Amino acid sequence: MSVLEVTDVRLAFDGVVAVDGVSFEVGEGELFAVIGPNGAGKTSIFNVLSGVYRPQQGTVRFRGHDLIGMRPHRIAAQGMARTFQNIELFSHLTVVDNLMLGRHNHMRYGALSAFLWLGKARAEELKNRAAVEEVIDFLELEQWRRYPVGLLPYGVQKRVELGRALAMEPKLLLLDEPVAGMNVEETEDMARFILDVREELNIPMIMVEHDMGLVMDLADRVMVMDFGRPIRTGTPAEVQQDPDVIRAYLGEQHKSVTP
Repeated sequence: MSVLEVTDVRLAFDGVVAVDGVSFEVGEGELFAVIGPNGAGKTSIFNVLSGVYRPQQGTVRFRGHDLIGMRPHRIAAQGMARTFQNIELFSHLTVVDNLMLGRHNHMRYGALSAFLWLGKARAEELKNRAAVEEVIDFLELEQWRRYPVGLLPYGVQKRVELGRALAMEPKLLLLDEPVAGMNVEETEDMARFILDVREELNIPMIMVEHDMGLVMDLADRVMVMDFGRPIRTGTPAEVQQDPDVIRAYLGEQHKSVTP
């Protein structure tokens, strides 16, 4: 069963085509990767999915809901969460407070109840705190829980960003270059956590990433883009052997790779 169905999406800005006839689907529990050179349209696809951009053509259906024209906060409420290439955390807030921000869609009490600290607000706060504690344990963030995020190592900050998305209890997770700027050890840690998200939480994911080793190791299927158009979608082994993909992106050294 498909979680997400994208059909013939086209997005242009003042005549410049960013996404041109893109179609793909993502199944339950699948890790679907999108790769391509800079400017290929990868982030534009994420912006279409999350409601930042509205395409001129095509359809996007997420668990039966048509997302075209829906505002980003409404899409998030449907269960789509996103991390960002450039960390979008509140640097002066602690890890716990940043993760609590991911619970906003699950907070059912109003400002008055919160101000007076009435029973409903208190019960909701405890429930959301418990959910955040599960994320902290899952991503092994316990030792940093009370630290301001801005004081943490870069790789840990990226992990906190993943944690904030997981705190939303997503039905689909968009990972925008999750290991960008990381060293080898940090990349290996993030790869392990991404696998845990798929295998233990069974959350389907779409990942945009330039680290080809990570993509080929983790992804179930890969869509390769060039100049806004998909040139091949298939398993990592199939994509690595495609002459058009080698020519457009992977490079001559990949010709000798065997499935």
